Formats: sequence, structure tokens, C-alpha cells
Amino acid sequence: MEQASAAAVIDVRGIVTGWSEGARSLTGYPAEEAVGRSVGALLAEPPSATSVAALAGPVVLRHRDGSPLPLTVRACAVLGADGTPDGYVLTAEPPSASASASASSPTLAEQAFEQASMSLSVFDTEQRYLRLNDVACRVMGVPEDVLVGRYFPESVEDADHSRSFLSNLRLVAETGRPVRYNSWAGAPALNREHAWSIEMWPLKDPSGRPTAVALAAFDSTEQYLAQQRLALLNEAAAGIGTTLDVVRTAEELVEILVPRYADFASVDLLPWVLGADEPPPAPDGEIVLRRVAHGSVTEGTPDAAVRLGEADVYPPFSPPVQALRAGRAVRSQAGEPDFVRWVDDRNARSPEGSPHRKGVHSMIAVPLRARGTTLGVAVGVRMAHPDDYAADDAVLAEELASRAAVCIDNARRFARERSTALALQHSLLPRDLPGQAAVEVAHRYLPSGSLAGIGGDWFDVIPLSGGRVALVVGDVVGHGIPSSATMGRLCTAVRTLADVDLPPDELLTHLDDLVTHLATDDTGDEVAELGATCLYAVYDPVSRRLTMAAAGHPPPAVVLPDGTASLVPMAAGPPLGVGGLPFEAVELELPEGAVVALYTDGLIEDRDRDVDHASAELCRALTASAESLDALCDSVLKAVMPEEPSDDVALLLARTRALGADRVATWDIEPDPAHVAGARQSATEQLTAWGLDEEAFVTELVVSELVTNAIRYGEPPIQLRLIRDRALICEVSDGSSTSPHLRRAHAYDEGGRGLLLVAQLTQRWGSRQTGSGKTIWAEQPLPTD
Repeated sequence: MEQASAAAVIDVRGIVTGWSEGARSLTGYPAEEAVGRSVGALLAEPPSATSVAALAGPVVLRHRDGSPLPLTVRACAVLGADGTPDGYVLTAEPPSASASASASSPTLAEQAFEQASMSLSVFDTEQRYLRLNDVACRVMGVPEDVLVGRYFPESVEDADHSRSFLSNLRLVAETGRPVRYNSWAGAPALNREHAWSIEMWPLKDPSGRPTAVALAAFDSTEQYLAQQRLALLNEAAAGIGTTLDVVRTAEELVEILVPRYADFASVDLLPWVLGADEPPPAPDGEIVLRRVAHGSVTEGTPDAAVRLGEADVYPPFSPPVQALRAGRAVRSQAGEPDFVRWVDDRNARSPEGSPHRKGVHSMIAVPLRARGTTLGVAVGVRMAHPDDYAADDAVLAEELASRAAVCIDNARRFARERSTALALQHSLLPRDLPGQAAVEVAHRYLPSGSLAGIGGDWFDVIPLSGGRVALVVGDVVGHGIPSSATMGRLCTAVRTLADVDLPPDELLTHLDDLVTHLATDDTGDEVAELGATCLYAVYDPVSRRLTMAAAGHPPPAVVLPDGTASLVPMAAGPPLGVGGLPFEAVELELPEGAVVALYTDGLIEDRDRDVDHASAELCRALTASAESLDALCDSVLKAVMPEEPSDDVALLLARTRALGADRVATWDIEPDPAHVAGARQSATEQLTAWGLDEEAFVTELVVSELVTNAIRYGEPPIQLRLIRDRALICEVSDGSSTSPHLRRAHAYDEGGRGLLLVAQLTQRWGSRQTGSGKTIWAEQPLPTD
């Protein structure tokens, strides 16, 4: 009998009563040795309960030579007269028989199974191999006859993916339902892990019972790696460029690369990128690069040959220089001459890190280019990662580097613009405030650290005539160089208008017109978002009055000598640039020693902050004891300013002083030329009382000319006032609003030289409008002690 017809008969007790020639050829047992023996004695291991119940299934016989013999056996009952089984006929077909038959005349199904491009396998319900196609054998690394009959865990390593595979085999065998899942796992014949898409489904008998489990495993490594690259790009889009900081952006690129793309990664930039210089021409030969970021799978990055912040000279043969020259990613593998030289150079530079560089087998260098400019180079190195960098990896590296380079260039441009705006602002803000006796001042200016850039906040202290002083703070809408430039124009305009001695409300009206003109281009079209706020105040130490007006600016705070602090109740007025709306002035009388606090909105305003609460905090902070105004500035900023201010902060503190009656002398002058001599005499006597006899001659001339002009060209009432401040100030007021002006007198003119003499004899002179007329003033320097 042929092997394909191997058969045996057993009775109900399991005793062999018949034995075919095919059974002898298959097992090696002749009929005389098999008949009469218990069938259990011929088994290498007991059959499964499911096989016995189904009268079909895999069994393992013991060949006559002692080796296990896996077979698929079917049993057919032999019924007696009463219809009960008297015995069973067993038929078996070995794997080799089916293979031989298939080889001679394979069916289409067998051809499809064997020639499939994916791994196909069949397991019994006890997770033993029954069939494998050629791809499955290549994956396992052994022929089919070695695996058939073996329990699956015996053929693979004990790992999580193997245990998951086994549990799914059992699940399909027990439930009869198919299973589909993905796995990242290795295989005995593969040198690295692969991605597998696995589908398992049951094979059922006519009654619907699972008799085996078939599976198909598709190697989806390329698709998986493509998905990983896409995921990495998505992470890079969200994770690179979160700040406008060059170094932090480079660090974010390294965090994306390590460990999934590289075991070690570094970012080196050309030195000019970290400064304010423009890119120089690319040098020939060696290139100097500065290390700004690196990372490694090894803690502490011991495999880095260059420390953070250090500059290194890269030779022409090095992959970084080759990438910079080529303008594209350059791959280098172990065994290549340049690769070997590069590794030797790194080991020579940093011998202590050479043990951590063992196993380096692949490297990729990609230039960081943005807007046609090369900024530096990123390098990735693989050691533990099994795969060399391939063409797809180079494409991914160039895409990541391109995104990072744009973010680095944005950060570089922001840093340069911020530095320029800050330098411009510092050049326009007062450094050393001018000397004057009206107030003691202290100030602070803190530029914003937000991504919006430097704002347009400014402040100034402007000496005025009559010992008075102007205090001003302002804020231009927007950030960056345009705001700083607008701030400079407004600051200059305020000084110019202050020199004209306009009242605060009138000054803001003129400033409002200026901003309106600045917001209109040459074609007359409006330009969006150009505006400013401003607070302008004038303090007179003689009258101790503070007059102020605001254009959309927060009101100042005043701290009285008794320790009480409050905001000045005043109308904020419209911001500058709105146009057409009036500004209202407020006047206060302050005791000597009062502190006036002027500030920009960045001190008290923030997205998550209540302005009223912040204003109350400001008043409390101003009442704190401090050794000086400078110390009070610091304590106020510490107590009131937001932790992360989103806008610039300017703070100006002024402590008022007073000029008492002993330093001011006033006389009413009759509008008669005969009283000019009396005015000169009164002035001379007052100078003697002040101990300023040396100034008497010039003062007499000035008093004589100014009083004469007031009598001749002005209107009553006429008043003469002398003020002893840091300079000697002579003022003559009258009821006429006509401003004086210098004129050139001819040789034979009897007059017309008065103001010219005043201008030549004094340090400075001018006129200002008052509520009842005008005042002409002149200042003389006092001798220093």
C-alpha cells in the first residue's frame, strides 16, 4: 500500500486489529509488531481532546526508529448490528506525501499558497506548525519539514511580540473569529526588526468547529517607516520654532532627531548667525562652525567631541563641510576613507569619548539653508541603530533641516531687529537727566521679552523756563523698529513743543496733529495701527503746582509726605492720532517732598490681570519705605510688574522740591519809563542780599532792556521777577500776547539792540505765553563754589 493509503483498524479498546502496507512504510512498524498493541503505545504524545472529539486532527506518532512523526489522522467509526461503534478505521497522510503529490500535479490553490509574496502559515489548534510557504520558511530561516509538528514558542525567542503572536493564535482557535493586528518584531532569519501586518483566521470542518488556524503576515516595513517619517515631520512642524531663540530652536531640532532618527545629533552654526553681522562670502578650505546644540542616547552626551558654545575648525574632507559646499545632505558609511578620517579626527580631538563612538557605522550631514542663505549644518550619527542612512533618510533630513533653518533664520532676524530697536530706543531715551532743582527723579525702562519685540515706550524730563520742569511718558502702538522710530519722532516733537512752553493740553493737541500726519502716507491713504498715548506734566517749584494732561494714557500716582498714595483723577483723553477731540488739563498743588509716579501701561496691564487691582498694588508699593528714589523704583517694579510682561515698562518717579520766598523776588512795575531805574535798583539790592554782586552789571542791563520793552511794546500789568535757582533767572511779564523777536539794527538806529544784548549777555533766553499775556525770561549762570 502507498504512503497516501496508510490505514489502521482499532477496536473500541484501542487495540490495533489491522495494519496496511502504507502504515508500515510510514511508521516503520511491520504488521506483526503493530497488530495486537495498544494504539497509545505507538503515540509519541497524547492526542488533543479536540482531535479525539472531532475524530480528526494532528497526532504525533513515534517512528520505529524513535523519532517523532507528526501526522494528520482521520477516524471513521465501524458500526455494529446495534448501531454502536465496534471499532475505527484510521487513515493518515504525511506532509511529504501531499508535497510529493503537489509537486507532481499542484493545484491552483497550492500554487497560490506556495508562491504568495507574503508569509503564509497554518497551525493546528494546539499552535503547532502544519504548513508554511516559501516566504514563511525564508523568514524563519529553516525548511518546512523542520518546523512542521513543532510548538510555535519552541521556534522563536521569548519576547513580547512572540507572546502576543501566540495569544492571538489561541484566541482564533478558541473563538473561531479572525484577528488582525500590526506588530513591530524581528524574525530568526532577519537581521533587524520589521513591521508586520498580520491576519489570522480559523479553518473549520463541516460542523463549523475550528480545526486549524491560517495566517498571513505582510511585511509593511516600508509603509511603517514612511508613516514614522511623516509623524516625525508633523512633530517637527509643532516642536521646532516654539520660541524666537536661535539656540533653543537648534535644541528642538536635536530633540526631534534623537533617538528615533539618530543616536547622536549636533547642530553647528556659522559664527555670524549668532551676531548682528551680515553673511560673509563662503570661505575656501576649512570652515569654522560653532556648536549650539547636541544630544545623544547616552546620558551626558560623552560622544560629543565639541562642547556647547565652542568653535571648531572643520577640514574640507569632513562630511559637514562637504554638505555645506554641496548644499544638500551628504551620507557617509563605515569603511569609506573620509568617514574613517573623520572618526579618527573626532577620536584625536576627544580621546575620552572614543569608547562611546565604537560601533559608529553611518553618518549624515545636512546644511541648514533658509531664504538662499546657509546658516550651518546638522549632523546625525548612528551607532546602536542597525540601519545605515539611506536615500529616504536623506530626503527626511533635508526636510527637517529646511524647517529648522527657517525657524533659526526667523530667530536670527528677530534677535537682530530686537537689538537694533533696543539700540535705537536707548539712543533716544535720556541717559543722564539734565540738572534742575524742581524735582529729584529716578527712572527705569525694561524692554519686553515677548515675541512681539521691543515696544515704543519712552519717557523724558525737560527743563523749562522759570525753574519749571516737564515730565513726560508715552507709548507708541506696535513693536519693533517702526515703533522705535515713531517713538523717536514723538520724543523729539515733545521736546520741540516743550521749548515753545505750551501748556500741557495745547502741547498734546499739536502732538495729536503730528501723529495724524505721520499716519498718512504720501498718497493720503490711512495707514492702520499707528497711534500713541502720552502724559505730559509741568511742575512749577515756585507755585508748587503740577499741571498735566493725558492722551489715552494711565493717570499718574501721587504719594504725599504723610504716606498716602492715590491716582490723580483726570480724564484720559483720546489717544494721539484720533484727532478732533480736546484734551483737558488738571492742576494740583503739591507739598514739597511729594512723589509723582508716571508709568506706561505695561506696568499694570496684562491679559490675566485686573487693572484696578494692579493700580491699587502700585499705590501700596509707592508708600513702602525706601532709602532712595532708585530703590523705590526697584521695589515698585518687583511688587507690581507682571512676572512675564508682554509689553515694555517705563517708570518715572519725581520727588518735588519747592523754591521758597527767600529765593524768589517779585515787583510790580508801573507802565512808565521813569520806573525803569527803580526796577534796576531793586534788582541790584536783591542780588546784594543773595550775595551775587558779581552778577549785578549784567542783571541791570537785562532788567533795563526787558522792562523797557514791556513798557514800550507791551500792556499792563507789568511784573519783574528774579529767581535764584541753579541759574539766575530774570522774568518780565506783561499783558500783551505779542511775542518778541530779534532784529538786526542799522548803524544809525537809536534802538533795536535790546534783545540782541540780552541774547549775548545771558546763557539762554525766550518767551512763553501765559493766561494773561506773555513772559520774557533770561538765564545767567551762577558761579560754582
